[in-house]
Amino acid sequence: MVTHFACYNTSARAHYCHIRVNRAGETIKATSEPIPACLSEAERILVPNKLFSFGYFSHMETNIVMSIIRATLLAFLVVLFSSSALHAESASDGTTFDVASATQAYLDRLDPEQRAASDAYFEGGYWLDLWELLYGLLIAWILLNFRISTRMRDLGEKVSRFKFLRVTSYIVQYTLIVFVVSFPWVIYRNFVREHDYGFSNLDFPDWFGEQLIGLGVSLVMSTLGIALIYLVIRKAPKTWVIWGSFAGIAMLSFVFMVSPVFINPLFNDYQSLSEGPLKENILSLARANTVPADDVFTFDASKQSTRISANVSGLFGTTRISLNDNLLNRTSPDSIQAVMGHEMGHYALNHGPKMLISFGIVMVIGFAFVRWAFDRVNKSSWGIRDVGDIAGLPLMIALFSVYLFLVSPLTNSIIRINEAEADIFGLNASRKPDGFSEAILGLSEYRKMKPGYWEEIIFFDHPSGYNRIYLSMQWKKENLESSVED
Repeated sequence: MVTHFACYNTSARAHYCHIRVNRAGETIKATSEPIPACLSEAERILVPNKLFSFGYFSHMETNIVMSIIRATLLAFLVVLFSSSALHAESASDGTTFDVASATQAYLDRLDPEQRAASDAYFEGGYWLDLWELLYGLLIAWILLNFRISTRMRDLGEKVSRFKFLRVTSYIVQYTLIVFVVSFPWVIYRNFVREHDYGFSNLDFPDWFGEQLIGLGVSLVMSTLGIALIYLVIRKAPKTWVIWGSFAGIAMLSFVFMVSPVFINPLFNDYQSLSEGPLKENILSLARANTVPADDVFTFDASKQSTRISANVSGLFGTTRISLNDNLLNRTSPDSIQAVMGHEMGHYALNHGPKMLISFGIVMVIGFAFVRWAFDRVNKSSWGIRDVGDIAGLPLMIALFSVYLFLVSPLTNSIIRINEAEADIFGLNASRKPDGFSEAILGLSEYRKMKPGYWEEIIFFDHPSGYNRIYLSMQWKKENLESSVED
């Protein structure tokens, strides 16, 4: 005797049907009863409005099958619930990460006194820029009004009959006089004030020695650059504004090219970074972003200051990856990789050529302003013949300085936009948002972290520390799963 077991639904309720048959298949007895209450709701809804057969089973076999079904359903529900819970937890982590709170948490790590000191230092720079402009205008007025400039020109004309040598003779005199006259201001701004805020590590003799090295470099570079500009003015008196800008761009390119190899080593000792994981990670980052460098250099900036810095500099085969020892010793490997990713961004995004073009345009407008204002400001009592007269150099520099001061919000914005692009590039390249944020905290020693909107537009040539950390935290939120850092 066997039992044929079936289950079906009616419009009213679900029932079991028991049909007893003999070996010949003849029906002996058929009964129907409601589905037992012991079945779960999940088991009940598996058979809505459908008839299905479990086949020919004995009562014991039927119980075994039902137990297996219940166990399977229970396991399925457990797995389903667990998976949903994990997914919900992951989604919750991603959606509850608050960028503003994470940014503020970084700023809260700064001591209030430190914040106040860095704000005072940075804000003081606004006024120093103005006073420096006025100081320079005063020097120019003295040289012109007392006809010192014309006597310097006349001396050069006595030295040689060649125009180029006359011009270079004047430039050397001018550079030396301005160095001496402006030295008290330079001492205050670059030595006294830096020591007052604890940023300089140089004593006065070492600092003065570096000033003399800088003077030597300035004598060479200024002589070449200014002499080239005046050559253009003489050769193209009507179009010198355009051609003079090309000459200026050429000089800037030359400085960018020679600085890593010839100028920077005059002030610091450059050594190859020791072999190890950090160097290999930096070189790997360089290879991945087409930076043509096969070595990483570190230089002893700690002898001069406490500031952290790095750069990827050079043009036409002189590209060099450099980081100073403050960055190496005061920050973590993650911060170093993040900073180097930023610096490589400048190279990969062609910021060097773009900056040359941008400032070339600024230079064209500036030269046009100088040409327009020169004859209007020039006085006959100063003894300046025309705009091509080298004796008019103090006036030309004064006018160009006023122009640069007025357009400083524009030039600052050009640089700041490039820096923001390099920030994004560095985050994507290094994938170290927290490392980058920690490096920005290191810059907070001498940069205001959270300025006003217009304050940042006008005075900042880099994004503010707050905005840079906010960008990092935004990147972290959007790349949360892939930016987990040890």
